[in-house]
Amino acid sequence: MLSDRRPILLANARIVDPSRDLDFPGDLLIADGVIREAKKGIGAGGVPEGTEVIDCRGKVVAPGLVDMRAFVGEPGESHRETLASASQAAAAGGVTTIICQPNTSPAIDDPATVDFVLRRARDTAIVRVHPMAALTKGLEGKEMTEIGLLKAAGAVAFTDGVKSVTNAQVMRRALTYARDFEALIVHHTEDPDLTGDGVMNEGEFAARLGLLGIPKAAETVLLERDIRLVALAGGRYHAASVTCGESLDELRHAKEGGLDVTASVSINHLTLNENDIGPYRTFLKLAPPLRAEDDRKLLVEALAEGLIDVVMSDHNPQDVEVKRLPFAEAAAGAIGLETMLVAGLRLVHSGEVELVTLLRAMSTRPAERLGLPGGSLRPGAAADVIVVDLDTPWVLDPAELKSKCKNTPFDEARLTGRVTRTIVGGRTVYEYV
Repeated sequence: MLSDRRPILLANARIVDPSRDLDFPGDLLIADGVIREAKKGIGAGGVPEGTEVIDCRGKVVAPGLVDMRAFVGEPGESHRETLASASQAAAAGGVTTIICQPNTSPAIDDPATVDFVLRRARDTAIVRVHPMAALTKGLEGKEMTEIGLLKAAGAVAFTDGVKSVTNAQVMRRALTYARDFEALIVHHTEDPDLTGDGVMNEGEFAARLGLLGIPKAAETVLLERDIRLVALAGGRYHAASVTCGESLDELRHAKEGGLDVTASVSINHLTLNENDIGPYRTFLKLAPPLRAEDDRKLLVEALAEGLIDVVMSDHNPQDVEVKRLPFAEAAAGAIGLETMLVAGLRLVHSGEVELVTLLRAMSTRPAERLGLPGGSLRPGAAADVIVVDLDTPWVLDPAELKSKCKNTPFDEARLTGRVTRTIVGGRTVYEYV
């Protein structure tokens, strides 16, 4: 339920602001939809009349998450997810801004469809929603869209979703054209010819299961090509989902060369590996696929050192008709809006990643890369804030998730930590009771 917009004091909290690399005990005051102060002793010094005081003793207060890659089924596929249901799931997971993908029906490839999504979100969503627009018309990889018009309509970046642009000339032209508008190109690097009929990571485990594998080269070949095209054409480029050590080598080389290149990793690839597929669990069939444990560890190390810029949910709801099939025939994808943060806390509890580093990759960096407000607790910043209990143990029951589809890879997983309150624009939109 949406609360009113009276002032809120989050008292006695552990304040974590990754935008300023701060982690300290204190209070946070919210008024008129923005953050007023974040420091020790606000409550003792007096607060505005009518302020709602919330005791956050033992809890973390942090910026709301900005999920850079989530599929929402509107327009055309609302049986999978609606903007309303996605926003409810997001709020429960601490996500205050959803960046939705253009692979809808029809694709988000013209200004009218961008406007439809924005209007629909204003009417039905309880968190902020921004669309990425298609990079090529109809997501066909042949002719680029009107990037300038789409950006003016409200598109925050340009991508073909889970499809890759295999034509290098089209990609070069898109990078060149987007450069003039300072638009961000987000690309799913998975060569369809190398992927072929593969359904999981190529290797010994796939052979034992009798399943066709997808080589890591399917990712690295396109990523290396894209980086060379960025060097040639300029422009702002973001790799949508890196999954292996070889891709990290390419990314490091690009950054050391001064190119405007960043990358995301999904929470699934940070916390799961190919062995979790076990007895053909289709909820763990993803695109790109889960890799080996060595690659997962390298991704975690890259996140900890800052080589990986963004952690996203890769939220991709699929209904039972396309998931309750033999593994090779099942659709790829898993939901993740509601579990992105709590799954990431596994890395914090194990000591592999600092909390401030995880929150930076889930809030500050995606907001900065997309040019959006959020990801900060600075005075004057938009009051998109979450309260997190790091220590609550629980077992995930898919039936309790707010997404329309329940294809979570964390089905019945033991988790520690959960979001207890989500505030968007100074209003409480979710509270765990």
